[in-house]
Amino acid sequence: MRQAPWILPLATGLIVGVTPWPALAHGSEGGLVLLLPTGYYILGAAFTVLVTFLLISLLPDSVTRAMYRGEHPLLTVPAPSAALISSLSFLLLLVMVLAGLLGARDPLTNPLPAFVWTIFWVCLTILHGLFGPLWQALNPWTGPLVLLRRFTGSRLGDLVILRLPNSLGYAIAIVQFFAFAWFELVDVAPSDPARLAVAVSGYWLANFTAMMLFSERDWCARAEPFSIFFSLVGRCAPIGWETNEKGRLQMKIGWPGHFLFGLPPLSASGVLFVLLTLGTVSFDGLSRTFVWLAAIGVNPLDFPGRSAIVAPSTHGILGTWAALSALFFASIGLGGLLSGERRLDLLAGRLVYSIIPISIAFQIAHYLTLVLVEIQNFMKALADPFSLGWDLTGTRDLHVTTSFLNVYETVIAIFNTQTIAIALGHVVAVILAHALLLDLTDGKRRVFLMELPLAALMVFYTAFGLWLLSTPRI
Repeated sequence: MRQAPWILPLATGLIVGVTPWPALAHGSEGGLVLLLPTGYYILGAAFTVLVTFLLISLLPDSVTRAMYRGEHPLLTVPAPSAALISSLSFLLLLVMVLAGLLGARDPLTNPLPAFVWTIFWVCLTILHGLFGPLWQALNPWTGPLVLLRRFTGSRLGDLVILRLPNSLGYAIAIVQFFAFAWFELVDVAPSDPARLAVAVSGYWLANFTAMMLFSERDWCARAEPFSIFFSLVGRCAPIGWETNEKGRLQMKIGWPGHFLFGLPPLSASGVLFVLLTLGTVSFDGLSRTFVWLAAIGVNPLDFPGRSAIVAPSTHGILGTWAALSALFFASIGLGGLLSGERRLDLLAGRLVYSIIPISIAFQIAHYLTLVLVEIQNFMKALADPFSLGWDLTGTRDLHVTTSFLNVYETVIAIFNTQTIAIALGHVVAVILAHALLLDLTDGKRRVFLMELPLAALMVFYTAFGLWLLSTPRI
């Protein structure tokens, strides 16, 4: 048996993930975190965000505007075929689904659970936050749609027979994302390979059908949640992509969040969708804490299993989303009251973009220790996806290790990385919110008063995020 060759700093920098079996990777690591001066970490990170808010408020407005309006071309590359990449993405998804149906029943030796919960949901989010909107090419629908239209001899718009009502806003995306989050966090067996394969297949087919009926562009813009989420996260990245007049891709670099400025304000339902994506990750962390388990009457040392807490967990997701939404809209309303700004819908629709860096930070921080284990399980399972005795990747005999979670020095490195991720995400969010406000109005005092309640919320959420990481949990 070979020792897994994962060097912690490399894994930390490259990949982050999630698994629906959190207890497997948390016991000792959580205990060691309790030995750290976590109170100083929380205070230090919150203080950093507060100081950033004060400093950015004192900077000349011209400096902040220059930060966010400046972009620099880096290189030009041939534009790849989005249909080809999407087709390959679909084939990979198909192989994973078949592995779920035909491969091992053990979630740790079947590649589908780690592929969905680790590679797709968290790692792909981080890649978008680093390298821009990749989902336009990576999504598993564009390629099959192009092939279908070519096969039937139809042009791009010929299969569209319905219009997606504007009155729905982002309601369909909210429902679909809530179903995804519920399956991950509440369902009794989200990592059962066959059960997960059926869910993934149903989701793909439902959205494929809807794209034929309503048009791929409209459905992805307001109804397919991952197309919306990955687009927003990708625009938060320092790297952007643009097709020039010669049909080549131009890579550009700018301040994180620069490429969000070209978007119109989100509607109220769009704002709620963004807050839902953050709220579900927050509840995922909260649901593992002794505080939450005590609140729902569960002994954390004698956990009864998911089937016993389906209703409390469902209410927990909804409650976390409702609380976060209430705090966000209250901060917008209070900022408008202090500054005399009446366009509260415009403020909310623009400032919600500053939540995106926080979502990325929470993905990194809250799922870091889990991915260091799950990525090993995925590589091991990928060697033999159908349990036929194959060794496609040479990793079938990989020894999956969790020993780094039992070493004090390593746990310190992990917690430091988590703290930096949380603090940096909120720092970028504060600066982005300030720049977004400057894009709407003038006057230092007015902008300061508008942003003050939202900055206070971000300072609070910084402390809350680190408390989730440091408090006793299962």
